Amino acid sequence: MNTKTTTTWRLRATRGVAFLTVMLFVTTGYLVLCRPYQLHWGATDAEIERSMAGDELILDPSFLATRAITIEAGPEKIWPWLVQMGYGRAGYYGYDLLENAGSPEGLKSADEILPRFQAFVVGDEVPISAIVSMTFHEIEPNRHIIWLGGEATDPGAFTWALYPLDEGRTRLVSRIRWSYHPTSVGIFTLELFTEFADHIAVRKILQGVKQRVERNIEPVWIQNVELLTFICTLLTFLTALALLCWLPLTWKTWGAGLIAGAIWLTTWYAPVASWFSVVLALFAIGTLFLAHRRGTPEQDIRQDAGLSPNYRRHA
Repeated sequence: MNTKTTTTWRLRATRGVAFLTVMLFVTTGYLVLCRPYQLHWGATDAEIERSMAGDELILDPSFLATRAITIEAGPEKIWPWLVQMGYGRAGYYGYDLLENAGSPEGLKSADEILPRFQAFVVGDEVPISAIVSMTFHEIEPNRHIIWLGGEATDPGAFTWALYPLDEGRTRLVSRIRWSYHPTSVGIFTLELFTEFADHIAVRKILQGVKQRVERNIEPVWIQNVELLTFICTLLTFLTALALLCWLPLTWKTWGAGLIAGAIWLTTWYAPVASWFSVVLALFAIGTLFLAHRRGTPEQDIRQDAGLSPNYRRHA
């Protein structure tokens, strides 16, 4: 094997190790820190352990999430907002650009009670998006709603429950139970998206219900900035991974991949303020740009991973 071929394989192996190192770092961070946090956002230990309506539908789920928020109102004030949720209905009170795109009711989620979406009964459809629907499996006014998926086995169950704390405060608790369907490419792809992004939507739904009940609705531009920040940090991380495999590898480019991964995890899963997420997103983009900025041809040769500064003399 000649020197050029040996060098080429060495570079490929080095890039592969760098790529796998970044992926191992991000995967470990997600499994150890982010996943436990996102599955239990806002919920107390007692709420996580408590039995809820719908638990019997899927006894051994591979995805089990319990999230909660306190709302300054009684259950009867919160209930109408829960009943009317859905695509093509009142929306989800969250990231409208994503969740209500193409909705016949318009892009903006409702900020008032809509009487035409209040009289649902068990068996009625719950449109989750333009292509996915569930059904009302159980409706107990002022107590809980259960949405059930359409799969014959392991259909997936979403429970929204209200637990009064006192006369003026109520805990709104969301519990999601479902199991993966790896044999179905389409369903499994949607489930993977849910695995990593579900908590972003559910967290915003809980906050959106709270804001509407308490009449303190945040400006639309805030949710749009948050959504764009989430997309930006994910794309930056994916770009960093692609560049690790494509462009010359250096300590800077490898470090930029690690930083982009850490920032993606932070903006998606850590309890940081929106403005700080924006700062982190800009920092990730700047770091990636500086790490891959082209120098002179001689500098680019010297920076190539696995090559010594005197590569040209020895090649």
